[in-house]
Amino acid sequence: MSLSLGLSKCVSKKHFMADFLRGWRFTWRYLRRDSGALLLLVAAGAFYAFFYPLPYSTEQIRRVPVAVVDGDQSSLSRQLVRFAQASPGLDVKLVTASQIQAQQALWKREVEGVLVIPPGLARHVTQGQAMTLPVLGNGSYLLLNKMVLEGFAKSVGTLSAGIEIAKRQAHGASPQQAAQQRAPVHLKIDALFNESEGYASYIVPAVAVIIVQQTLLIGASIMVGSWCQRGRARARWLLKRPARALGVWLLLALIGMLNGLFFFGFVFWFWDYPRGGDFFVATLVLLPFVLTSSALGIALGAWARQREAVFMLAVATSIPLLFLSGISWPLEAVPQALQWLALALPTSSGIQALVAVNQMGASLAEVLPQLRHLCLLSFIWMALAVWMLARAAKSQR
Repeated sequence: MSLSLGLSKCVSKKHFMADFLRGWRFTWRYLRRDSGALLLLVAAGAFYAFFYPLPYSTEQIRRVPVAVVDGDQSSLSRQLVRFAQASPGLDVKLVTASQIQAQQALWKREVEGVLVIPPGLARHVTQGQAMTLPVLGNGSYLLLNKMVLEGFAKSVGTLSAGIEIAKRQAHGASPQQAAQQRAPVHLKIDALFNESEGYASYIVPAVAVIIVQQTLLIGASIMVGSWCQRGRARARWLLKRPARALGVWLLLALIGMLNGLFFFGFVFWFWDYPRGGDFFVATLVLLPFVLTSSALGIALGAWARQREAVFMLAVATSIPLLFLSGISWPLEAVPQALQWLALALPTSSGIQALVAVNQMGASLAEVLPQLRHLCLLSFIWMALAVWMLARAAKSQR
């Protein structure tokens, strides 16, 4: 009795492994024939890894062309021009006394901002009167406009500080005393994780997680959608042996793992993004993330049953996924319904956990809540995928 039971268990294990490998091999052979799905699953990640970060490769905007309208023509106004020229964010292309000439340069995009020094600046400063210096900028380009405002603000602030220190020295204070009296409290700002304070180091690590998910999700969904659309009853074939569906699922997850490790291990090093995390912990977080993403792709493909419909739907959701992740906008500030939707998406927990591990050096204990949530989502979405496949198989009978 015990011998027959042991033999039956051995046979069942062999059948399970045979069905598992059959599903694995079938999926791989199909992907080799379906160039669209193969490009999305394998080549798209490598393409985006170099195409998307390229415009942000300089990290920070430097030497924005600007103009200065010097209507005062005094030593003080010339000193302000020199401060603007010394600013690392500004490149003073034009110094003129004509505001019309500077405005024309702004309209022609020869400069991105104009500082207007009105007549009487030195006289008002000598008399102890405050004076406002207007700045004209091109608001169509937020980053350029921000750099123009910051550069001119620092230049004017440096000039104002020098004037105030000179006044205190005139009343008998030493240079050191005058500097301390002018700024008794010092503010020191240190960027802990994004040391360069660049836009790419902020946005690309989060978008990389979305790229890993979307390429995996779209590739899996158009593959399953093709099976259902062509009426080959692949859904029935998969559901006949659960090990076959498991083989399909794990092969897709393996491709997602390779894409994710490619981003976190090579791409971040290539572009020199902040990386101080534990690669082993990142792998642990990535595993349930790709399992959930591949299951979500299978479910979408079985639900839509058309590869074109799934492709359009998945592509249109990329930007909302970023906003629902809490990276670009606090998740607590969005409506409650969207917060519940974010909990159902793998990118919400995946981005929070992977960015914390890869860029901020978080430990496993610190991302354990997100890891648990991703594990729960992987089972939920796979169960939903099996249900969708069963519906697709039933409709083909």
